[in-house]
Amino acid sequence: MGNKYVVIDLETTGNAPKKGDKIIQFAAVVIKNGKITEEYSSFVNPGKSIPPFIEELTGLNDQMVENAPDFSEIAPKVLTLLEGAYFVAHNVLFDLSFLQEELIEAGYNGFYGPILDTVEMSRVLMPTADSFQLSELAIREGLNHERPHQADSDAYVTAELLLRLLERLEQLPLNTVKQLHKLSSGLKSDLDLLIDNIILKKESSIETIPDILEIHHGIALKKGVYQAENNEVQQINYPATKEEKEELFSKAFPAFETRIGQFNMMDSVYDAFNQEKHAMIEAGTGVGKSLAYLIPSAIYAKESSQTIVISTFTTHLQEQLLSNDIPRLAKMLPFPIKAVLLKGRSHYISLAKFEQTLKDQEDNYDTILTKMQILVWLTETNYGDIDELNLSSGGLLYWNKIKNDETVFLKNKSWLSRDFYMRARKEALHADIVITNHSLLLTDLVTDHQLLPDYTHAVIDEGHHFMKVAGKHFGFTFDYLSTRLLLSQIGLIEQKQLLHKLEQILEKEWVNKHELIHSFEVNQMMSELSLEVDELFKVVSHYAKKRKKSKKGYNRISCRLTVDEENLDWRAVEISAERFVFFIKDFVQMISARLDFIKTVQESLSAREKSSMEELTSLVEELRELSLVVKKIFLHPSEDFVTWIEMDERAMQNATTVYAQPVTAENYLKEQFFEKKKCAIITSATLSVKNSFNYMLTELGLPPSDCSAQQIQSPFDYKEQVKLIIPDDLPEVNAVPLEEYVASITEHIISIAEVTKGRMLILFTSHEMLRKTYELIKESGFLNDYAIIAQGISSGSRSRLTRNFQKFDKAILLGTSSFWEGVDIPGEDLTCLIIVRLPFSPPDDPLTEAKCDLIKQNGGNPFSDYSLPEAIIRFKQGFGRLIRTKHDRGLIFIFDRRLVTTKYGKAFLQSIPEVPVERKGINEIIPVISEWI
Repeated sequence: MGNKYVVIDLETTGNAPKKGDKIIQFAAVVIKNGKITEEYSSFVNPGKSIPPFIEELTGLNDQMVENAPDFSEIAPKVLTLLEGAYFVAHNVLFDLSFLQEELIEAGYNGFYGPILDTVEMSRVLMPTADSFQLSELAIREGLNHERPHQADSDAYVTAELLLRLLERLEQLPLNTVKQLHKLSSGLKSDLDLLIDNIILKKESSIETIPDILEIHHGIALKKGVYQAENNEVQQINYPATKEEKEELFSKAFPAFETRIGQFNMMDSVYDAFNQEKHAMIEAGTGVGKSLAYLIPSAIYAKESSQTIVISTFTTHLQEQLLSNDIPRLAKMLPFPIKAVLLKGRSHYISLAKFEQTLKDQEDNYDTILTKMQILVWLTETNYGDIDELNLSSGGLLYWNKIKNDETVFLKNKSWLSRDFYMRARKEALHADIVITNHSLLLTDLVTDHQLLPDYTHAVIDEGHHFMKVAGKHFGFTFDYLSTRLLLSQIGLIEQKQLLHKLEQILEKEWVNKHELIHSFEVNQMMSELSLEVDELFKVVSHYAKKRKKSKKGYNRISCRLTVDEENLDWRAVEISAERFVFFIKDFVQMISARLDFIKTVQESLSAREKSSMEELTSLVEELRELSLVVKKIFLHPSEDFVTWIEMDERAMQNATTVYAQPVTAENYLKEQFFEKKKCAIITSATLSVKNSFNYMLTELGLPPSDCSAQQIQSPFDYKEQVKLIIPDDLPEVNAVPLEEYVASITEHIISIAEVTKGRMLILFTSHEMLRKTYELIKESGFLNDYAIIAQGISSGSRSRLTRNFQKFDKAILLGTSSFWEGVDIPGEDLTCLIIVRLPFSPPDDPLTEAKCDLIKQNGGNPFSDYSLPEAIIRFKQGFGRLIRTKHDRGLIFIFDRRLVTTKYGKAFLQSIPEVPVERKGINEIIPVISEWI
């Protein structure tokens, strides 16, 4: 760390120096010999007013800078600091461009020394970080970041972060550092100069590699850690009494409080396993259901020498089970437990393919960065699972080239013993508990190659999602962008993609290809196939535009696609699909003949050529599957399926997707899963409607006689912890135009937020209403000092938006579908939940419409048999966001008056824990909130 680094941070009036934006605060922190040696900061008079949103973001106002020096006055000091140093910043090009502009304007030369970007360095050296924002990285590294968005505080934290990053870089094995060096010239900063120095330093002494690492084929990676197998048969006793259970829990929880519901659930799971009978268990929030099924699963697995499969819907729950609950389980039980997480094959990296792509030269920025991330990650990862990495969208495209799948050309035996997927499969074969997701569990039921070990007992957690996943899983999707991407990866010969590489091999003089079709014809066929894709999606989007029924949100429409031989638009779709399938068939035959021929001479191919042919083989297989999907959707549609089109009117074919799904998945689940397994426990916090399980049992295809059902109440005291308020001065949601409804609810939201000081989650059922409400709140100016975070408007994933919400004192979070569940904000960060509208699926949603038609045909009532129970389950999910621990208190507002003005409204209230309900106008509500808070 012998270099000099100057870490700079600026606050500015905007982000466009060329348009006259100016610096309002300059801060620098100097690092020499690995230590912070100097700090300097100054306000700067920009000679113009600071815009309100910059004032809100930074806390800096005109009064603070009016007596500050002009930039020209501090420029000499800035240049002195930067002399002979690396210029370092978090997003360096922003700070550098501003500084250059100001220096030149002040009559000085700009800075032309080496630069480092801590965003870029963090991406490379912390590849598993959730976010590369400075405040998020500070939390991750335990750095104190007192005043985000003030230059002196930001510069100091960036300096501390740089020291951590330099330390990480120096700790990497020389092998990895050299490989990073080869790639680093393609970065935006001068990391290559820095790495050069580190290599010289490392080469001057003998390196000892840590025991946990090994170098294989020039790549440093963590040695495989196999869980020890323990086949000793010990005396295993299930803790039948309350005292035995309490003793068990006290080993992992010193301050354990008895939860009778949790004990009851343990007994129910253990009994169901032994009786070999299916069970449905609704466990309210706070019951502790994960351990309530893990303990009996572990004991039964040991007693019966069987594997228990635990399936979840979200990766978040899988990680929670593996990192929180399984270690606690290990403390409780007197015998070792082997638990393994198993995902689909494409989640794991293929080291053989990765090694090969490291030799490619023609890389773009995203690919270079991703290769560097993976080189660092391989020194840390035990599982080789993509979900651990934070990749850019370009990085995900590169992952498709190195993901684990069947290989034909790259039969590289040397990586087999270190293959992450094979290791996970092998571990799963001898595991007591295998954790997986619903999708892989369902794939395993119908695939020719068994993915999961043999099992007869399973736990389906987040069970209310099981039938939806099954519907998607047994269905098909066909969309324009991924089809286009697939074809562009093969490319025309002149586009120098894989088809070009194939023909290059065939051009070699030793290749005798007289039996193969001429390359001109292959190229022609590829060109026609591309045109057919465009044509098919053109007629599909034309069909949808003429029949658009359901608005899926802003500019998005959807409509059902139905077979009608009399209809000209349907005939046009059908004819175009036939042509597309015909062209795929011919093209796949041509390419397959060429690949079969190349297989006979593959010994003569270079490693790079083998890698390209491997990629092409994989894409040809995808084309075959695509042809089957098109046949199933358009040419031989099943009567049990519903098919629909979704598209964006602004981009037509570019954003067009065709879906086909079974109207109901109950028969598939019944035949493929429940009838084949001896015991499946379906559990979730939301399975019952008005204390009855009939809806969920029907959806899953489970006769009540084959499945016991049980409700376990939450241990929380909802009567004391929650107040539910229905404002009675809002219009009926369906009785007024959308704009009028949005205006009314926005007024209420502003009034409530001013009393609760934010800390509010607002749940919507449509993105259009969310967007209009967000815009109106912003426009009103009443909540300017609040952080208003909106799904689909503020950038970031659900978990990032939630974290941002928790960071601000006065925050309001607006969310749609995915925010109704899986968002966990305990404590005072969330004290107010607003449900804008009862979460019914739109009646013209194609899948809802098809389900309702089927119920009608069978003599049922679509509203009470499907629409209402489905909405109640989702309502319960939303309700469950507010109270996450026994210390939480909060208010729930339901803006939809149908809760009290309709007969069915009662069903919603009867399906949640009993809470005090009040109906009041906004003027009466405000004092109630003040008193409650």
